[in-house]
Amino acid sequence: MENLFSYGTLREDAVQKSVFGRSVAGSDDAIVGYRLQTVTITDPSAIAISGRAEHTILDPTGRDEDQVEGMVLQVTAAELALADTYEDAAYRRARAPLRSGAEAWVYVRA
Repeated sequence: MENLFSYGTLREDAVQKSVFGRSVAGSDDAIVGYRLQTVTITDPSAIAISGRAEHTILDPTGRDEDQVEGMVLQVTAAELALADTYEDAAYRRARAPLRSGAEAWVYVRA
């Protein structure tokens, strides 16, 4: 299983069912060294799934005091690849540290 940190629409049940075909259990955590920014996505399929073009995006700061609350989802490698297809070109996947001490895949500004 893969840790996937979600701070936005992937926490929503309807989005999870559309992307993964199921609801995904998660646990609360925070990503360290990032802050949130707003971005307008352009991918029509991603907009159709979430119902909005305005999404949040992680911007790295490198400062431990900057943390973004979210949820760690347990997904398979195949589901992680599905999440890649949901995210717009404004995002890229990266590994990042969590407040809990674990690491997770996250989608950050491309």
